Amino acid sequence: MDPFSGTAPFAARVADVELEPEPLDPGQVEAGDPRVSSRTLWESADGSQSRGVWQITPGTVTDTEADEVFVVLSGRATVEVEGGPVLEVGPGDVCLLRAGDRTRWTVHETLRKVYHVTSS
Repeated sequence: MDPFSGTAPFAARVADVELEPEPLDPGQVEAGDPRVSSRTLWESADGSQSRGVWQITPGTVTDTEADEVFVVLSGRATVEVEGGPVLEVGPGDVCLLRAGDRTRWTVHETLRKVYHVTSS
């Protein structure tokens, strides 16, 4: 039985959560051959919030962010926020991104994070 398919409480070792490949728009890729995978662990009934695990392999990609808080579990990346700070993130770091932030992610080591996203 998949513990992530219902609404019952569960515990999972994040490093062992099986992820599914996620398409990456080739127009977002600036360097390398990054691959993205993820697993939604919970989503609100109206779809406005989700929590899960996300991973990206080395390379450089651009993105337009949603409201998100995440904790890096493994790997390292430099996240450049257009018109804002440059964030160096690694294991144990918590990061907050705002809806509409335009970012450039340079992933140095495969990065795995646990996230909570709120969309409008």
